[in-house]
Amino acid sequence: MVLYFVGLGLADEKDITVRGLEAVRKCSRVYLEAYTSILLVPKEQLEAFYGRNIIVADRDMVETAADDILADADHQDVAFLVVGDPFGATTHTDLQLRAHALGIHTKVIHNASIMNAVGCCGLQLYRFGEAVSIVFFTDDWRPDSFYDRILANRQQGLHTLCLLDIKVKEPSLESLARGKPVFQPPRYMTVNLACEQLLEIEERRQQHAYGPDTLCVGLSRVGADSQQMQAGPMQDLVHAELGNPLHSLVIVGRMHPIEEEMLASLTSKILPNAVAS
Repeated sequence: MVLYFVGLGLADEKDITVRGLEAVRKCSRVYLEAYTSILLVPKEQLEAFYGRNIIVADRDMVETAADDILADADHQDVAFLVVGDPFGATTHTDLQLRAHALGIHTKVIHNASIMNAVGCCGLQLYRFGEAVSIVFFTDDWRPDSFYDRILANRQQGLHTLCLLDIKVKEPSLESLARGKPVFQPPRYMTVNLACEQLLEIEERRQQHAYGPDTLCVGLSRVGADSQQMQAGPMQDLVHAELGNPLHSLVIVGRMHPIEEEMLASLTSKILPNAVAS
């Protein structure tokens, strides 16, 4: 018997691969990881297409109750569905290691993720450096540990993919302090907010990793029919209109002439006064 890690792709129920769909349809239990990313369709739409009931696995289940997912996986097929590619988050690697420790056979079925689909904006994948994650600021926590990685990428002329924070089924700090978790509404970081936070960090750090006029590309709903892209100075993308989630941001490094031409032809609009690395 097998624990399948199945990538779902980026947009809707039809992005699953044929191999992935075949695996899901023969599984006794099907879990959907629902906190590192989201599809653009509801769970019920997946269930109708896959022909299986789906158990939503939130962060708490995956990180603290993994035994429930692994239960009987040595006697029956179980699927763990992940938006994008199965190993876009370290939590999924941990789940596979736990399975191996229990003697459970695992199989990975890959799919597209934002890490490779970002090439849709015309920038060449091999010219990207290390990706970074941008998280929501709070009143007393304004993290900038990723800044040094952006700086290193920029010094080498490389593009930086910024993965933007999502908050799904997250308890408020006040409710945790009372010992009775109350979950906040889902939140999805926009390109606008990411650029605003990045500019605040640059103002504080003053190491010139980027600036208000640095060329960036904002992307939304990559892989969907409603996909949008817009390129321009970081300060202008603070006001970009890219619609519903999910959003991603690219800080552009040095561009090959072909990249310049592709970016200009594919993005809905290139705002003036942007400066590449």
